[in-house]
Amino acid sequence: MEQVIIIGAGPCGLSAAVAMERAGFSPLIIEKNCIVHSIYLYPTYLQFFSTPELLEIGDYPFTTPHEKPYRQEALVYYREVARREKLRIRSYEEVVAIERLDIGFQVHTRDQFGNDAAYTARYVVVATGYFDHPNMLGIPGEELPKVTHYYKEAHPYSGTKVAIIGGNNSAVDAAMDLLRVGAEVTVVYRGNHFSANIKPWVRPIFESMVNKGRIQMWFDAHVEQIEEHSVVVRRGTDRVTLENDFVLALTGFRPDRQLLNSLGVEFHEETGAPILHSDTMETNIEGLYVAGVVASSKYDANEIFIESGRMHGIAITKHICSKNEPPIE
Repeated sequence: MEQVIIIGAGPCGLSAAVAMERAGFSPLIIEKNCIVHSIYLYPTYLQFFSTPELLEIGDYPFTTPHEKPYRQEALVYYREVARREKLRIRSYEEVVAIERLDIGFQVHTRDQFGNDAAYTARYVVVATGYFDHPNMLGIPGEELPKVTHYYKEAHPYSGTKVAIIGGNNSAVDAAMDLLRVGAEVTVVYRGNHFSANIKPWVRPIFESMVNKGRIQMWFDAHVEQIEEHSVVVRRGTDRVTLENDFVLALTGFRPDRQLLNSLGVEFHEETGAPILHSDTMETNIEGLYVAGVVASSKYDANEIFIESGRMHGIAITKHICSKNEPPIE
């Protein structure tokens, strides 16, 4: 039996693992993709909003010449922390179910080749992210191949007509990138003015491009239908058809709580967030903890980011240590 299994090798899962290693445990991390997969899925040239010290885990310095680090630097940093700590990570193995036992849990997994396995653990920490579960639009045509909920880089869209759905940082960053490669960009946003969440060093440039007409910004608007060569947009009381080659539906993501639901975890009715002991991150199920974005409201997954979620594992470790149970050999 394992003492602790951590589900998810994102920054928050890694932070929890490092804290537990320092406490004398040797947690097993199970990750269905690659290490820090959510960061891997970020746009290729993304610059973080946070400063490097707010992304640090395990007291390892995040060294960068930039005031705000970039995605590639973060990938290197978290890989290096995992390597130095010699963390036990089983990548490309998905947790498909968790069972409660008289003492502890049994964790069922399936690897990329369809092979099943099972592990038992006294404690389980669910540190799954949210990038696998985009907020779907639920409109006709969303399944067309020209539609994506993920944006990587601008080159494939050079010289095309692109509609971006959304108005926060991901949409703004994509619009600015696309402008540089000669795409014709229309941003369709439900809000009636620029989002207050836009990075302050990006917003003036973006607003300037909108004011100059180089980026079309449609406020109080939403896409009603996506067709092969066009999109239908409701703009106030008007219904407009735009010529279109690609749609970037950058409408955010939501955490997957299927595993928690299956175990009987209780949730706040008004927010949809799991009910937790805030000082320990333990759910109503004894020995089952959550860390990172999975602890957030279902309405705002961005309320927990690395800079706050990285502390969850420290609280969990302290709580497990307070039980004074000897490590399992």
